[in-house]
Amino acid sequence: MADNIRICGLNKNFKGFTLENVTFDVPKGSVVGLIGENGAGKSTTIKSILGLVNPSGGRVEVFGKEVSSLTAEEKGAIGAVLGETCLPENLNLKDIDGVMKHIFPRWDTNKFFSYAARFSLPRDKKVREFSRGMRQKVSLAGALSHGAEGLVLDEPTAGLDPGARDEILDLLYDFMQDEEHSILISSHIVSDLEKLCDYIAFLHNGRTMFFEEKDRLEEKYGIFRGTEEEVRVLGRAVVKYTRGEYGCSALVLREEAPRELPLERAGIEDIMLYFVRGEKLC
Repeated sequence: MADNIRICGLNKNFKGFTLENVTFDVPKGSVVGLIGENGAGKSTTIKSILGLVNPSGGRVEVFGKEVSSLTAEEKGAIGAVLGETCLPENLNLKDIDGVMKHIFPRWDTNKFFSYAARFSLPRDKKVREFSRGMRQKVSLAGALSHGAEGLVLDEPTAGLDPGARDEILDLLYDFMQDEEHSILISSHIVSDLEKLCDYIAFLHNGRTMFFEEKDRLEEKYGIFRGTEEEVRVLGRAVVKYTRGEYGCSALVLREEAPRELPLERAGIEDIMLYFVRGEKLC
């Protein structure tokens, strides 16, 4: 399967933070969830894909070409929604439509206003009067209205109520009906990622901890609860463990654990928390 986005050995040095050897793909026809705690490097990775940050090393390809060599038309094939929406506050939707026509050769006015109507966004009200959730909807409507084959979304459902989030997820499902399309989505709302994603890329302290099929994660990991002595007996099956008032819990590799060991399901958020907060066995 070809990749719409490929990141290989991405490095970026900042004062006090380093993005180091980040590697994962976004295959055609798939949705990849990008997870990690605040400051893990998710936004820097996304900005590197969009050409907004110049990497210190590594390679970022979009549709088989280095990001830096993409033409304006090729860049238009990526639709983006960033966490900090940068919509001009003195414009209304009609004004935004007029601006976008001059930026994107494949801009579709009818599609843009169709999404606006679906989101119940007023055409004549200025952006400054919109709530954060409404601004997110305008950004997504724009990203879906210029012929994009891939979407790069940074917290697209932040600030939205559950009903509005489901509405956006439905739109993303519709977008993915075309097998040539793909989505990279970063979100702290893990339940959204569990519904939508095919793969999960997990960043921690600027590094890729894993890039796995979502369904494979559930097959790979389980949670064991017991005493610290019982956890230590499991040895190399234990990825990370935490101590609590009433004992210990451990993220365990199912294939390394005894078959009779009682294991609970480990969701994406569970796995992330163990990697971030857990301890390794000494």
